[in-house]
Amino acid sequence: MSDRTPAAAEIAAEVQAIYRELAARPLARQCTGISECCQFGRTGRTPFITKGEALVASQGLRASGRRNLPPSVEGACPMLKSDGKCMIYQHRPFGCRTHFCKAAGGPAPREMVRDLIQRLEAIDARLGGSGGVNLPAAMKSSLG
Repeated sequence: MSDRTPAAAEIAAEVQAIYRELAARPLARQCTGISECCQFGRTGRTPFITKGEALVASQGLRASGRRNLPPSVEGACPMLKSDGKCMIYQHRPFGCRTHFCKAAGGPAPREMVRDLIQRLEAIDARLGGSGGVNLPAAMKSSLG
């Protein structure tokens, strides 16, 4: 699905509504933007994202002026700019919003976000997905 079709716009709006709902929840989270968690090779952790999330992230990437997945430093998230900031921060996936980063507050308690995860999984199923895919591969497929 192209991220420019009406159906894609509806899916993106649904995913972004889930992100807004997450932001409104009383979770002790505060991203400091230090991007240590974006060093997948160093942390040994890579976010897994659904097709709906990849669609939103792809829209963010295109909004940054890019059409393809940029090359990344070995082991780092391909969405990091040379200054270490996320180029799709407003469009970043759920896992990047609720991750394991100690500086941001550690992982969000699963019981506080389970319903949102289930909604993202339902969108993924509607799009023909079979669950989360590691971020770089999901982005490559979405932009493909």
